[in-house]
Amino acid sequence: MMHLDLLFYGLLLIVAFLYASVGHGGASGYLALMALFSFVPDTMRSTALILNVLVSGIAFVQYSRKGYFKWDLFWPFAITSIPAAFIGGMIHVDDGIYKKILAILLIFSVIKLLDITDMLKIPKIKHSILWSLIIGLLIGIFSGMIGIGGGIILSPLLLMLHWADMKQTAAISSLFIFVNSISGLIGLSFNGLIMNESLFLMVMISVTGGLLGSYMGASKLQVSKLKIILSMVLIIAAIKLLFT
Repeated sequence: MMHLDLLFYGLLLIVAFLYASVGHGGASGYLALMALFSFVPDTMRSTALILNVLVSGIAFVQYSRKGYFKWDLFWPFAITSIPAAFIGGMIHVDDGIYKKILAILLIFSVIKLLDITDMLKIPKIKHSILWSLIIGLLIGIFSGMIGIGGGIILSPLLLMLHWADMKQTAAISSLFIFVNSISGLIGLSFNGLIMNESLFLMVMISVTGGLLGSYMGASKLQVSKLKIILSMVLIIAAIKLLFT
């Protein structure tokens, strides 16, 4: 049991580091780890959102200080996603359906981590406020329901549509995740927040990983091998969620 605990916390540190390095809070990664290590489902959403708020907040500070944040791209997504995440947080999802949706969303994480969007030759599309509002609304609902910030969906879209480059996407996504996670937590609290007994230790480890990852990511450090390892973990978790 001790070895399993050490493995979980070691992977938690890596997840926070890598997600923060690309401007994410890491909720999908935390949920994947908790699923792999058979955490009680009732504690997973609240735990992931709390860690998400902390790590995404750290990532945003690092990326915005480097001048990568673009307010004109951010606000149309946020104005609809924030209330939608609140509503989504109030929705109770059946455990079986929850696992299937989470498994699909983990694939988005793999797409972002491995930069698969670079392989898709999609023509540049002019930025549209209307489409940003619609996208924000849909992502917000799923974010609150599943317990994520939505960055794993928004980031690939920003890159595929050519609305932002990698660093700008990281800055926009990190604040998007931060505000949606808070909104989702507030909505979730209406049904009662159930915290994991190891939350404090998980917070300490994820914050450490977030600080290191966001600092390195906002610079020009390449962590491609670690991203491949994490992607493998996410794929294994997705398979487990789909077939168990």
